[in-house]
Amino acid sequence: MEFVFEKYHGNGNDYLVFDTKKFEYELQGSQIREICDRHFGVGSDGILMGPYEKEDGIYVRIFNPDGSEAEKSGNGISIFAQFLKDHKYVTEDVITINTLGGPIEIHYINDKNGTLNVAMGKVSYMSDEIPVTGESREVIEEAMEFQGQKVITTCLTIGNPHCVIIRDELVKKEVKSLGKIIESDEHFPNKINVQFMQVLNREEIVIEIYERGAGYTLSSGSSSCAAANVAYKLGLTDRKVKVHMPGGTVEVEIEEDGMTFMTSHVKRIGKIITADVFIEEL
Repeated sequence: MEFVFEKYHGNGNDYLVFDTKKFEYELQGSQIREICDRHFGVGSDGILMGPYEKEDGIYVRIFNPDGSEAEKSGNGISIFAQFLKDHKYVTEDVITINTLGGPIEIHYINDKNGTLNVAMGKVSYMSDEIPVTGESREVIEEAMEFQGQKVITTCLTIGNPHCVIIRDELVKKEVKSLGKIIESDEHFPNKINVQFMQVLNREEIVIEIYERGAGYTLSSGSSSCAAANVAYKLGLTDRKVKVHMPGGTVEVEIEEDGMTFMTSHVKRIGKIITADVFIEEL
């Protein structure tokens, strides 16, 4: 049986979309890992499975390349929204997509060039919501120890967990090495996405990302929103900021009530058809 995947990317953060309306099949963890492998499979930062029709509307499942299921993904949702429009599953200019991390409202700004505005929700710094071990508290500029190294961290959730570390300068080697340690540290029962952030001015920040279940990543929508919220919370930026990443830039705006919006740009790469034997052997 051949399977068809649609491949998109948002600032270098690439996903495969598996259309469950055309294929009534549930990919398993081992299959997802092999498909996402950049040497032995198709290669991607994750797989989006849907659309599922439920009582509360359209639902998508988001999988990391290690086979684990993610609650939310800014780029993933943007890509899936563009996929829905491209394949005429939706015709409206405003839609809601339900995820494991809650419903997300998407506004199509220009569906011809893949520009969307995504309502990512409100953040929480409460440890039991992120989660972070220890007594219930807001995890803001807290010193944590990772393999003997003390690091000042601010942790939060925007439907999925994040740990933001501020640096005067970003060093990719540190992002990859320390990020990997922090991602699965015992402080974080469900693991965590890690962002290293440099503040350029009141309107711009730079981040590099070690993503939970994916590793070093060129860009991330939810990471952008998490870092922007931390920068604003600590008084380092205004409510509207440009978030620069190795793969590109997104704009994040935090409203007075805390609702966070992200303007993203996604691009369709093409269609991929797997060989019969590839899936059957997994």
